[in-house]
Order: sequence, then structure tokens, then C-alpha cells
Amino acid sequence: MAAADPPRGDGFGGGGFELDRSSLHPAVGDPVLGSMNFLNEVMSRFPQAVSFAPGAPFAGFFEGVSVNRYLDRYVRYLCEERGLTAQQAQQLLLQYGATAGHINRLVADALRSDEGIDAPAEAVVVTVGCQEAMFVTLRALCARREDVLLVVDPCYAGIAGAARLLDVEIRTVPQGEGGFDLDELRRVHRAARAEGRNPRAFYVVPDFANPSGDRMGPQARRELLSLAEELDLLILEDNPYGFTADPDTALPTLKSMDERRRVVYLGTFAKVYVPGARVGFVVADQRVRDEDGRRHYLASDLTAIKSMITVNTSPISQAVVGGMILESGGTLAVVAREKGAFYRRNLAHLLDALERRFPPELRERVGLGWNSPQGGFFVVMTMPFETDEKLLEYSAREFGVLWTPMRHFYLGGSGGTHQLRLSCSYLVPEQIEDGVERLARLVETLI
Repeated sequence: MAAADPPRGDGFGGGGFELDRSSLHPAVGDPVLGSMNFLNEVMSRFPQAVSFAPGAPFAGFFEGVSVNRYLDRYVRYLCEERGLTAQQAQQLLLQYGATAGHINRLVADALRSDEGIDAPAEAVVVTVGCQEAMFVTLRALCARREDVLLVVDPCYAGIAGAARLLDVEIRTVPQGEGGFDLDELRRVHRAARAEGRNPRAFYVVPDFANPSGDRMGPQARRELLSLAEELDLLILEDNPYGFTADPDTALPTLKSMDERRRVVYLGTFAKVYVPGARVGFVVADQRVRDEDGRRHYLASDLTAIKSMITVNTSPISQAVVGGMILESGGTLAVVAREKGAFYRRNLAHLLDALERRFPPELRERVGLGWNSPQGGFFVVMTMPFETDEKLLEYSAREFGVLWTPMRHFYLGGSGGTHQLRLSCSYLVPEQIEDGVERLARLVETLI
């Protein structure tokens, strides 16, 4: 009997079929797809570190969340307002269910009440988080090899990863200190056209973008909608952080200003309610004309694509979110206002701690600084040294503080090499204070 192959040094046993990495889809080796796993791996190895890395909601908000209560509330709604029997309601929660979702009417009503977005329930698709909403939207819109997606650089990794998995080419619009420039968007659009490409859509987060924290002003929003009409461009508006704005400075969403149906609106309940439910949505009220001349909403085509990806969004998860909406009186506004105030306080605390620990004379001497967003979860720091994965590992091991290298978010080249992103959403003020102190000690060893 032949001896078994000795164990290999990488922990995999010998023998059997192996795949060469080059035979897999190129996206699986893309740094964009690996960034989240890398950060999770570092966090797991240094659990005692103060982590400014995750853009996750504050866990303290989960106290008092009763899944059973929300389920009961939604079932009561189904029976009392929708006319279902108790058995039918149970079937709705336990069977696969409609691919487009079954809380669509509640979502549409809440958007109308809270955001001034007047779209019918039939134009709403309930998705498995906002990530699926991005995926099905890109798959539907980018049908040809020449179709490209325009994004602001730096960009949220989720949309970039979805595009790369779908083999959709990305063209980047550089972002300056005051946000992206509409003239730059026009230039990138023109250059793509000159190369035989078709800019299909522009992905943008108007309120406190991840990672930059930038926010579009009211005039820029109006001009972007006009430019989209001029360039025959769709806008993919992602709005996970708008609720963190001070109510006195709240700005209308692009979708609420959208008179020409140029905006596809992407949303999530993760930040305002619970991320564990994994419930997002897309509002796609664009009309699609069939070959026979009949029309339907783009949402119907997104639903067809979704049916081949996840079949449907968990009815139980939808029921939990539906129960939360109903308990809040059919609106997210009250819950969003309370949580938004918490995140603004955290952000103010982070900015104040940075100001105290890194005085102006030090910042000027070494070339260190940061932006000061008025909402959202993130602050971007510029450092006088490279902020790569090797330094992150050193920071975690020696100083017990984690952050995110900004280079993970730049798609157009070598941007972000001396920047890092700090997230303040996940922490309490004491942790923020401690984390800034640890970060300052790291900086002192390197300057």
C-alpha cells in the first residue's frame, strides 16, 4: 500500500484535483474584493484593539430589539389590514414568497412620507441588502461590452466589486477637496464616448459618502440632474447616511428631485434598523418599452434577475423590518432622527479628540490633517507617511488601534497612499478618546 502524501506546509493535504488561480474569474483576486476580508481577519486577530475600521451601526442600538414583537406586529398588519387569515400570514412568512418582496407598499409609503419620493410599490424591489440592489441594477443596465459605469474616486468598495464581478468597466471621476466636479464628470463622459464606450450610469452617494464623507450641495444636486439629462445618463443614488444630517441642514435626495426618472434609488435598512436582517431595496420607476409597445417598470426586470440570484429576500427578515416600520407609525423618521443625533455626537467627539491630540503647530510641521464632515460615519486623515496594510498590522499589534487604508477605495491609480479612514459609528465616546490617543502614539513613533 502506497504511503499517503505528507501534509503540505500551507495546511492543505496532498493529492486530488487543484485549480490554478489564473483559471478563475479575474475579480476573485482583485484587491477590492479582498479588502473586507482582510480587515475582518485583522480585527479577529486583535480583538482588544480599538477599531476605527468597520462602518457598522452602533451595537448598543440592538438592546431592546425584539424580533418576536416585530414579527407579531407584522402578522397583525397582514390579518387586520391586508385581510389574510392567520394561516395565510404564516404561509407568507415561511414560504419562498414573491421575488419582488412583500413589504413593498410599506417601503414606498415610508419613502413618500420621509423623503418625498413618490414611487408606486410596483417600482420597489426588496433585496438582500443594498449590495444585491447594486448587483441586479448593474446587470440590467449594462448589457453590452461597451457599457461602462462612472463612479467618484475614491469609491465605496461594494459598487466597485459588483461591477468587476459583472465584467462592467469602471471609469473614475476624480474627487477634489470640495467633492467631485461636474466638469470632470462631463470630461470623463466625453473621453469614454471618444473611445467607443457608452457611459450608462453614474453611481453617487450625495450625503456623506463612504469613504470621503463629502456631501453635495443643493445647487450641485440640481446641476447633476440637468447634466444627466443632457448626457443621457442614469444616476444610481445610494443613500445610507442621509439620516445622520442635522435636521436643520437636511437636503432633498436626488430621487425626490427627479422629474425625468433619471435616478435609480438604492437603499438599506441596515443603518437605521438592524443590519442582521439583510434587507435593502431599489426604487426603479423608469419605464421600459417592450417590443410589442407595452410598458412596464424597470423594477420588473430587476425582479427577473433577482429570481436567478437569491430567488427572494427572506420573508421573515422582511417581516421583522415591516414590523419595525409599523411600530414607528409607517415612517423611519423618528428612529432615524434619534440615531442620527447619536452618530453626529460621535462624529463631533472624534473631531474634537483629533483637534486636541494633534494641535495645529504639529499638523503644520509634519503635514498632517483631516476633513470635517457634518454627518456620516467617516473621517479621512492625511498622514506624512504611507498608510498601507503593513503599517495597519503594526498599528494593531503594537498600539492596539485599527483603521482602514484609504488606498482600498481608490480605483483610478495610486490614490490614498498617505490617507486612512476612521469610522466613529461603532464606538462609544470613551473608546473614541482611547483610540485617538493610541493613534497619536503611533504617529509619534513615525514622524
